[in-house]
Amino acid sequence: MTEEGLLLATTNQGKTKELKARLGSLPIAIYSLREMHITQLFPEKGKTFLENARGKSLYYSHQAKALTLAEDSGIEIEYLNGAPGVYSSRFAGPNATDEENLQKVLRLLDGIPPEKRKARFVSCMVLSLKGKIIKVIQEHAEGLIAFQKKGNSGFGYDPIFYYPPLRRTFAELSSDQKNAVSHRGRALDKMHTFLLSYLSLQNSRKGEGG
Repeated sequence: MTEEGLLLATTNQGKTKELKARLGSLPIAIYSLREMHITQLFPEKGKTFLENARGKSLYYSHQAKALTLAEDSGIEIEYLNGAPGVYSSRFAGPNATDEENLQKVLRLLDGIPPEKRKARFVSCMVLSLKGKIIKVIQEHAEGLIAFQKKGNSGFGYDPIFYYPPLRRTFAELSSDQKNAVSHRGRALDKMHTFLLSYLSLQNSRKGEGG
């Protein structure tokens, strides 16, 4: 892999699909960890989304020697004092499925009224190259935890994350609708804009050097 490529530093296939769909129009080849046959994975032990995203981005950028985009995200629930937070993907256990995680949330909030079910999705993205951080972007989306699952789109906690402005869960939205309002969608918009500018500048420098 060369510096001409962009590595998506995530093992989450749902997240990889979203990232590729949104960044696919960039003038750069985009690869997943699986496509690059990278099997030595970063141990996520950070206490914040930023700490995990920084760690993953730097770790994989050393292996790939290419632009590396890492994202750490999750859901914070007010009634649970911010949990699951950085443990969102393993809230119900080390190898928990999306279904097991969201069912645990529903159990913990069983009988809790709407006004105490406030939650927010958080996304932190870090772009780096050869061990040097180039850009950090953080975004969030505010909502409520629904009383039951609704919708078949998205992944993770989408079926129980109710977004008041659209009166639907994230899993009830189309990809375009979700990307326009979600934490990751907003962060990706900013990262896409940054990468367009960054790649344009790099190409200009190469032209001058030639």
